[in-house]
Amino acid sequence: MNRELESLDAVFREMPDLKVEHTGPRRTRIQVEADALPTLLELLKGRAGYLHLSAISCVDWPDTEEFELVYHLWSYQVSNLISAHTRIPYDPGRYVSVYDLHAPAVYFERDIHEMFGVWFEGCPDQEPFILTEWQGPPPMRKSFDTVAYVNDTFEWREYQPEWANDPSGGKG
Repeated sequence: MNRELESLDAVFREMPDLKVEHTGPRRTRIQVEADALPTLLELLKGRAGYLHLSAISCVDWPDTEEFELVYHLWSYQVSNLISAHTRIPYDPGRYVSVYDLHAPAVYFERDIHEMFGVWFEGCPDQEPFILTEWQGPPPMRKSFDTVAYVNDTFEWREYQPEWANDPSGGKG
């Protein structure tokens, strides 16, 4: 076993409550408690060479009233992707920012805040990026009712442009 894989196994031994599953030749899935995730990310970066945070994803689980945050980390040394999964409750819908450990986290956390409403403590920028004029609830939550939002927000009117009734298609 090479040194990088030994380092990864040492991290797993140091954090015995992890649920580790090798899901492919270059994929590892880790289930971790929310309070232990920052420690895991720090150990993976500092001791096992997982330097690249390629994404943070969010999944809305309304049945359990939880958000699942998935941190995708890549090691250039061993060409392996780790997906570290943790869950946080809807209420209060807050989690700690990992911006100080992985600077690109600010963009992922900002997006998750905007689309799901999760607040990241310590994130330097959670201002709207895409939904700058948005006045509704977070649109990626499964409880978001698109039709109700449209009906409550916009006024319906008939749209019949002249060109639509022109058999020549406006080409005279």
